[in-house]
Amino acid sequence: MIFLLTKISLEGEWKLQLDERKQGLNLPFQDVINLPGTTSHARKGPKNEIVLIGALTDEYLFEGQAWYSKEITIPEELAGKNCSLYLERTRMTTVWLDGREIGSRNSLNTAHIYELEKLEAGSHTITVRVDNTDYPTKGGHLTSPDTQTNWNGITGRLELQFFGDSSLSDIRLTPDLAARSVRVTGLLKGATEGTVDVVAESFNSKKSHSAPQQEFAVSEGEFSFVYELGSDALLWSEFEPNLYNVSLVLKDGEAGVADRHELIFGLKEFKAAGDKFTINGEKTFLRGKHDGLIFPLTGYAPTDVEEWLRILGIAKSYGMNHYRFHTCCPPEAAFTAADMLGIYMEPELPFWGTITEEADEGHNQAEQDYLISEGYEILRAFGNHPSFVMMSLGNELWGSRTKIDSILKEYKAFDDRHLYTQGSNNHQFMPEILEHDDFFCGVRFSRDRLFRGSYAMCDAPQGHVQTDYPSTMKDYDDQIVPPNFGKEADSDEKAGGSIQIQYGTEAKTVEAGDVSGEWIPQMPVVSHEIGQYATFPNFEEIDKYQGSLKAENFKIFRERLESKGLGHLAGKYFESSGQLAVACYKEELEAAFRSRRLAGFQLLDLQDFSGQGTALVGVLDAFMDSKEMITPEEWRTFCSDAVLLARFPKYNYVAGERFIADVELSWFRSGTPGNLSLHWELSAEDARLAEGSAEANIQAGSNYIDICQLTVDLPVVHRMTPAKLSLWIEGSDIRKSYDLWIYPQLIGSRIDEDEINLFEELSDEALALLEQGKNVLLMPKPESLENAIEGTYCTDFWCYPMFRSISESMNRPVPVGTMGLLIENTHPVFRDFPCEEHSTYPWWSIVQNSKSIIMDGTDREWSPIVQTIDNFERNHKLGFLFECRVGQGKLLVCALDASKAGETPEGRQFLSSLAGYMSSNEFNPQYNASAAELRELIR
Repeated sequence: MIFLLTKISLEGEWKLQLDERKQGLNLPFQDVINLPGTTSHARKGPKNEIVLIGALTDEYLFEGQAWYSKEITIPEELAGKNCSLYLERTRMTTVWLDGREIGSRNSLNTAHIYELEKLEAGSHTITVRVDNTDYPTKGGHLTSPDTQTNWNGITGRLELQFFGDSSLSDIRLTPDLAARSVRVTGLLKGATEGTVDVVAESFNSKKSHSAPQQEFAVSEGEFSFVYELGSDALLWSEFEPNLYNVSLVLKDGEAGVADRHELIFGLKEFKAAGDKFTINGEKTFLRGKHDGLIFPLTGYAPTDVEEWLRILGIAKSYGMNHYRFHTCCPPEAAFTAADMLGIYMEPELPFWGTITEEADEGHNQAEQDYLISEGYEILRAFGNHPSFVMMSLGNELWGSRTKIDSILKEYKAFDDRHLYTQGSNNHQFMPEILEHDDFFCGVRFSRDRLFRGSYAMCDAPQGHVQTDYPSTMKDYDDQIVPPNFGKEADSDEKAGGSIQIQYGTEAKTVEAGDVSGEWIPQMPVVSHEIGQYATFPNFEEIDKYQGSLKAENFKIFRERLESKGLGHLAGKYFESSGQLAVACYKEELEAAFRSRRLAGFQLLDLQDFSGQGTALVGVLDAFMDSKEMITPEEWRTFCSDAVLLARFPKYNYVAGERFIADVELSWFRSGTPGNLSLHWELSAEDARLAEGSAEANIQAGSNYIDICQLTVDLPVVHRMTPAKLSLWIEGSDIRKSYDLWIYPQLIGSRIDEDEINLFEELSDEALALLEQGKNVLLMPKPESLENAIEGTYCTDFWCYPMFRSISESMNRPVPVGTMGLLIENTHPVFRDFPCEEHSTYPWWSIVQNSKSIIMDGTDREWSPIVQTIDNFERNHKLGFLFECRVGQGKLLVCALDASKAGETPEGRQFLSSLAGYMSSNEFNPQYNASAAELRELIR
């Protein structure tokens, strides 16, 4: 924050003229608008008739030149003073003063500052033209309709700033942790010499601290001096974000105070040390959140600290300590709030594309120069904030590694206070560490060396959360440092040539180039955009869109669902898909905490992403409000600075089997508590089966502690129904729980065909038995069905429409696109297979060996017992398990490979429960179906 001699706020009413055709300065001003704000938020211009499906709809979208004009009055006491016009957070601007053009600015990230002149007292007219077309770069999420929209306006501070004849500028504060001091550099303008009085006082700490005033002589031009804070200076970190107000007062001889600046400062040292980051010498683990500046009430990022405190505070309540801004940089208020809360910030250049050299085809030197200049502007504007610790050159960049590295080198030479990376997930399938990288951010080191739990089908192979039998054993240590390093390498990569990759929201063929093969990163590794587990829309959210943006996409999704006769299930779809997504996130995050060679992750996302097909991937909605899928307290049991973990190979056990779990602790808290006492218990409903205690000795520098091994002989279940168990581990303020399932020892893995009329196809014999009043179980082989959707346990990745399109353009398999199960769990068919309404791990081996039959067009009353939830684009009615009457008989249908499902205890139990239901008097379906209707479905 800068306090000048004085300033005049320009907030309030301005004249407005929209100029879509860019006709020029002489247009009449026929409207007014309040600034700060945008034309859209003020509902100016014609109403937008275009309805977006893949994003929110900007109700009053205006693209073109908008002219803003305001009469100002300069008082006598400010006449003749140096004056600047300050416009925070706008688009490309050109400014006129009293009809005379002053200049233009085009930064999308930082304030536009215009030096006016020494104004005379009296009335003046300031005119600002804002253009939101023909940007010097695509801009990523700064201008994308997927996130904050392509707004037009000025959304931050608008003011005239007045200076004396001499002033300080370009002030940089560089902390020195070891010396407990800060180096102050800058420029003195308008005087040959002067003195700067410096004083620092803490303002947000439990323990107050102030450093004595010190005076430094400065000369015209560049200056540099060291201000001592004292040995008892307070440090800034995520644990204790102690801040100082540093006051710099320039005195210019007899003129007295010529200039005054007050800046927020935090004494800290954020470094890359080996495979981890450190804050003030202590290791930290980045628990990051992606941010694309999604603000659905306004369509643009807030510029007030209070709102950012609310937003970042919510993220911190879910255990986050890090923000990565996708192809954008937030306003200064975000950094200020992060300073106050202890959040590690990583802005990113507004670019998502290819960095080229002059000789390359399609080289755009002007765009590249602009992007590089934006980086310098970001560093100058926000670099003093202690929360600004990292910087990325863009998202998923391709092109010249040499050029990318040269940009890194230049930034590091300009400002070495931050850590830099070449970009987020650069060169996707063939990444490399560059000479000037400080850390690496990506999703794989080669095609098969994955360190993320989920991937799109077009990026296959997919991750362990999507494909592996559920357990808590997975970590990424062997992917980061392979046990057979140097013995094998990806032959496709060695061969070079061209490959087809996902490129933004499209597909592109790129040259693989010279790839070094396998390599080990000798620096911190951060996993990029992990998660992306989709949930079904919550249509009750529609009414929350009371601002610039409207959820027309949600309305269309609701209409599609209702047209299929499934509208009554929307709430259940939302709840059930959400519970599955939470379970997927838990495993994804725990795998990261189990990985001792990983330095952190960047989640995509804690909140819903409003665009790119509408990706509802959050446990919070786009407003950062809870979807009530999980509480922050429960989320922090697997996402915090201290996470208890239990490693065990499976969730489903046979009665009498031995359960073994290795308990460990991921510890990244400040300081060491010494001994940590833990208590654990394994229980079934109200019965405690086993319990115990253990001590964890946490020594200085220890981040991964092996605590104990739990060994429990599970009880013998004499009844036919399985039991659900809960494993609880607690210690101090940290805890962890897991659900387990135990099954009776069933003989065999097949349904007895002597007792049950079992068929794999709807044959004439099966229909004849039904006509005779017999009960029939129809279990078609999944591979034989065409009118069906493949079974998969995990919920859809990101969103189906976007990745269906990408997969089709790349001629690769499209995603399955389903979102878990909706289960009528009170149905008697589950008497011997108790379950929840949503997918849980007992269903994994069952679902993975199944298909769900497409039942579109069937009567609403014919509701599947187990329904697979489809995505909002297709909205198929998908029957995994359903029943009906046919003639005088009763039919139960389940497209399951019984032999494969029967290889697991949970699969055998499910088959047994089906058979028991078939033989019971409870088998009494209500819907009557004809043979012709069934043949149309089961084909």
